[in-house]
Amino acid sequence: MSLKLAVPNKGRLNERTVEILRQAGLEIENGAERKLYATVNHGDMSVLFLRAQDIVRFVHSGSVDMGITGWDIVLETDLEVEKMLDLDYGRCRLSVAAPEAAGYRTAQDIPDGCKVATSFPHMASKFFEGLGKKVDIITVSGAAEVTPHLGVADVIVDLVSSGSTLKTNKLVEIAVIAESQAVLVASKKSLASKGTEMRELASAIESVLAAEGKRYLMADVPVSILDEVRSFLPGVAGPTVMNIAGREDIVAIHVVVDKSQIYDSVNRLKRIGATGILIVPIDRMVP
Repeated sequence: MSLKLAVPNKGRLNERTVEILRQAGLEIENGAERKLYATVNHGDMSVLFLRAQDIVRFVHSGSVDMGITGWDIVLETDLEVEKMLDLDYGRCRLSVAAPEAAGYRTAQDIPDGCKVATSFPHMASKFFEGLGKKVDIITVSGAAEVTPHLGVADVIVDLVSSGSTLKTNKLVEIAVIAESQAVLVASKKSLASKGTEMRELASAIESVLAAEGKRYLMADVPVSILDEVRSFLPGVAGPTVMNIAGREDIVAIHVVVDKSQIYDSVNRLKRIGATGILIVPIDRMVP
């Protein structure tokens, strides 16, 4: 049964998504130009390159089985889909921002009748209704940050990553409506008939994420220091220890180490007499 996966065709999520699929072993075979449709080497799976804003609608309708898009888009469309994974990239936040000169410090300072420009009218309306504010929502397709300078709006609701665009346009962030990142979502209709295949794909992607920030370390260590090595290189379930042919005083260890610990671990191994230290990247970690 062929599985259809929708991924963003461009923008902040596209390249990382394609790279994760490759690391999961799903090489896209005829999608170099990523126009619309591609098959993968897995054979019974196809990838559709769609606008991130449209993916939730396609998944909700069951036209595609699964999709990768931003959580902000899922919240804005307010359509029922099953979130299978948080993917920990494409991080941003949907925020309320106002001109520095306005002097607003919180969203509560915004007066009734204020004009709010946004590409997220549903979430913006819900947020201000929750505050008991009566504002005028002005829907724009992009570049909301320029609308206060043009007199089109008084404040904006927009996605913020580093905040540099706000500073460039002399805007200040005064409230966060929602945190967002890339997510893997699934059609509830498809889960009923293709649940096994869909969970296998989610597991493959999850194994790539689990390997992020990890490295595989190999070294030859004297048997006499093995207990000390175990004390600072616990790994996933302790280091794997293997005999070396013709040697009784030295063993080989293999262990998974956090990337942040590599520098100190290598130096410590060298100080206590380890040799032949090798560090290898990890594409996937399957529990």
